[in-house]
Amino acid sequence: MSYKWLKWLILWIPTVAIGLWEYLRHALLLPFISMDLGNLLAPVFVFIISLTLLRALFAKLEQTQETLQRERIVKAALEEREQLARELHDGISQSLFMLSVKLDKLERAESASDAQQTTDQIRKTVRHVYDDVRQSIANLHDAPLPADMSWMQSIHHLTVEMEQTSGIQTTVEWHVQDGLLSYKQKVELLAIMREALMNVQKHAKAKQIVIQGEGVGSSDMTPNTFRCSILDDGIGAEKEKLHGKGKYGVKMMQERAAAMGWTMTVQQTKPQGTKVEIIGRSDAK
Repeated sequence: MSYKWLKWLILWIPTVAIGLWEYLRHALLLPFISMDLGNLLAPVFVFIISLTLLRALFAKLEQTQETLQRERIVKAALEEREQLARELHDGISQSLFMLSVKLDKLERAESASDAQQTTDQIRKTVRHVYDDVRQSIANLHDAPLPADMSWMQSIHHLTVEMEQTSGIQTTVEWHVQDGLLSYKQKVELLAIMREALMNVQKHAKAKQIVIQGEGVGSSDMTPNTFRCSILDDGIGAEKEKLHGKGKYGVKMMQERAAAMGWTMTVQQTKPQGTKVEIIGRSDAK
């Protein structure tokens, strides 16, 4: 029996019971039961019905709620594992492959300068892998986003983490209704935002970040559409560098956005800085 039907039965059984009692009392039992006695027996009759039928339904309802809660927990855990697997594949595994390529190049170095240049590249790649591993461990330490956690709380947690680890001042200008995004959309969008902030921390040399969000109610937004942007005042990056070899962070964000049916752009801003923008439609019910 579905959760919806359980709720309807719990609602209608007392109503049907009292209606049936009143019908029987007036149609068949009126010669035998006085009005005062009938009024006294009505709540007793409803109580007996509730004690027998509704008690079992309430137990079934509690069991269904516990099952749904376990399913939500399992779903959140699977989504966290999927996110971690994607980060390991798109970031760490790619970096390790590049590290092996550079080690082969080091073995074939023909001069001390070539060897030194390759060694510097290897050292840089190792630092990159270290940062990715440290971030993945931090993500595991963070609890999954609860289904009842407000969007602003999750963003605040992300900005506090950013300021504590990098010292970059982070401002939030969020105007998206909390119910506009589904749970999965919140998880994916938060992961994209986290990766964008990591890129700013690693490469932008920025002093300030502004996270903006617009949704239903904005003058230029169509119904059920949202826009999220992460803007920094760093040194910026050319398009070729953003999408060049070894730039897995931007690729991972684009793949996440594409999987959700969103569009994501990364562009330089004037006079300096970079803007990451995600535009998509809500699938919240």
